[in-house]
Amino acid sequence: MKPRYRKNLNVLLPCLVVLGVMAGVVAYSPELYRAFCGATGYGGTTQRAYSDPAATSDKTVTVAFDSNVAPGLPWRFEPEQRSVNVHLGEQKLVFFTAENLSDESMVAHATFNVTPATSGIYFNKIQCFCFNEERLDPHQKVEMPVVFYVDPAFGKDSDNAHIDTITLSYTLLRSANPDEAKNLSRFEPNAAPDAIHGEQLFGERCAACHAMDSNKTGPMLGGVFGRKAGSAAGYHYSDALKSAAFVWSNDSLDQWLADPKKFVPGARMPVRVLDAPSRRDLVAYLQKISQDHNARSGSKATVAGGEY
Repeated sequence: MKPRYRKNLNVLLPCLVVLGVMAGVVAYSPELYRAFCGATGYGGTTQRAYSDPAATSDKTVTVAFDSNVAPGLPWRFEPEQRSVNVHLGEQKLVFFTAENLSDESMVAHATFNVTPATSGIYFNKIQCFCFNEERLDPHQKVEMPVVFYVDPAFGKDSDNAHIDTITLSYTLLRSANPDEAKNLSRFEPNAAPDAIHGEQLFGERCAACHAMDSNKTGPMLGGVFGRKAGSAAGYHYSDALKSAAFVWSNDSLDQWLADPKKFVPGARMPVRVLDAPSRRDLVAYLQKISQDHNARSGSKATVAGGEY
């Protein structure tokens, strides 16, 4: 055997062994397989994120939407927009509509991917009905929000240099785990706030910067209801919030979470919550704990360096 071919085999054979072991492991463990796909974007698997990326780009990409319903599920399911054009790093809110055409409650599960498959590692979903098993009552029709962004690193990947359109595809199937379902009615405008879900969202999207009884990167939020904006003890606020003349309430917190820099020009909070149901539940959680925190005494805020 020629030295050149022997050298190539010395590189190729270990790679094939590693790939074989990985394939064997994921074949016997669906959970490991899902983790592998999520970490690598394999097969166009999208990522899950909890906030905006640190930066946006002038580059844009078109995101198209595709929807399908598997046999055995009598639902109508379609995107309310066929495509949107987004800047890389820009958080985007879109909607899908689901309607149960049958006379009985049913639970569905959404499978999903993006094409081309090389874009999967860069496609991040913050809010999606596909995170849960979802229930629709007979003849119920609901608009479901999806919040996503495409990582700016997508524009620097030579494998994606020729790509100008990413297609996000969903297929709804009848669920094998109906007992674990959430009701899609939570997305309706008149749905009751869910403080328990708000606490979960706070842990996922807010707790890295906020605590209840101490200042971190952001000000403490214990007792925020009824508190004047820019007045948490010991926190170094931006001039914009120090001079803001309003009190935190359901309405002001909702506007702040939707777009802090629009609501208070000059504010520096980088996180937005675009979908109204998530804002509603976050506000309900903050309202629920405010009374307890306002009644507590002896809590001292620590000085933080961030400015909101």
